[in-house]
Amino acid sequence: MGSTDVLSRSVQRRHEMLVQELEGLRQQFGPPGEHEELEGPHRGYQPIDEFVTTASRHLHAVNQVLVPAARKELPDGKQVAHEYLESMRELEVVLAHIKAHEYGSAYENGIAWGSVWTEVGTALDVLREREVELVQRLTGELDDGDVDDLADQLDDAEPGEPSRPHPYLPHQGVMGSVARRIVRRTDRAWDHAEGRPGSWPTPAAKKKPGLLGQYLMADPRFNPDRTDETT
Repeated sequence: MGSTDVLSRSVQRRHEMLVQELEGLRQQFGPPGEHEELEGPHRGYQPIDEFVTTASRHLHAVNQVLVPAARKELPDGKQVAHEYLESMRELEVVLAHIKAHEYGSAYENGIAWGSVWTEVGTALDVLREREVELVQRLTGELDDGDVDDLADQLDDAEPGEPSRPHPYLPHQGVMGSVARRIVRRTDRAWDHAEGRPGSWPTPAAKKKPGLLGQYLMADPRFNPDRTDETT
């Protein structure tokens, strides 16, 4: 039985950040006449995109790291995992509505931003309760070292997870792993197309040409520290 609360603190810290970002969006995009409007054919707005990205990556990371651990380690792990995945999909659906609302979907015309944030807040509260329960159960079942490993895995996984919600794709098993690999690439492509900063991987540094490469390019590169004798 573990005594560390590092995993619990990590999850709580992420949800506190999401609540703060949501409150900021609620104030800026609230009742009609009291918020900034999105204009133009490409109406993406960075704070909204950042919130969706942060929430999506956290959901995918928990699904990848903590849900399989719950299935394996908890006596009723299948039920706990099932309940979490239900709450996860509910929040993913709402996050998908945010994207549609942000970019002017015809299906979202009659919905006000205030209603959108209310739905997000409700779904986020339910998911937070599920995650807190999940983390507490794992902490009570595992040793401190295993709990610390899960916290590290969760932190390491988040930055590389898909940046968008995918409520209707498989979430577990082999099909879930395959789907996650595919949507990572498609999400990066769409993020790049929408001009979201930091969404495209940095090109790897080019290697210096070897002796054959220098010869073929007629571009010899001598070491400036070497003397004439050693050259």
